Amino acid sequence: MTRRQRTQKVPVALPTANTLSAGWLRSIRVSGFTIVALLLVILTVIVLAPSLKILVEQRQQVASLRGSLAQEQKAVDDLGKQRARWNDPSYLQAQARERLDYVYPGDFSFLVIDDGKSEPAVGQLPISSDIQTATVDWVGALMTSVFTAGLTDAPRGAVATPAPSSTSAPSAPAAPSASATPTTKEKN
Repeated sequence: MTRRQRTQKVPVALPTANTLSAGWLRSIRVSGFTIVALLLVILTVIVLAPSLKILVEQRQQVASLRGSLAQEQKAVDDLGKQRARWNDPSYLQAQARERLDYVYPGDFSFLVIDDGKSEPAVGQLPISSDIQTATVDWVGALMTSVFTAGLTDAPRGAVATPAPSSTSAPSAPAAPSASATPTTKEKN
């Protein structure tokens, strides 16, 4: 027999994932110092975690307070600018003319009470641009108001004025009677 024939072939197992991980775990050597160091790291994390959480929350609170401080500072600056405008005599005069309807002596002020562009109230007829004649007896309404006011003992403002009488239904809203709007003023 030759040398080649004498050697036997031995089957070799290929390493698998299970055998590799098991070998790696067996190769780890854990000493007492490693366990103590690992326990100290875990204890440090447990002790410092609440403090770190509080630190992060306080930083967020400081950031939000700085943002609100910036907004308030902007509001103060705006109020300072507004105060400076009110110290200007021309701005003060313009505000008095606009808000209080003040005018200089010799100037004329025109106030438009009803420009006719507003919608009529509910139940009223719309404003017409045609000329219409009213069928209201305004002379009779005036005399009724005078006689009612002169012959009553009721205090002022307590007397109800009668509605003006008309002979036919008006085609437009009736003009107010003279008694509906008092125009006299008492002088002391």
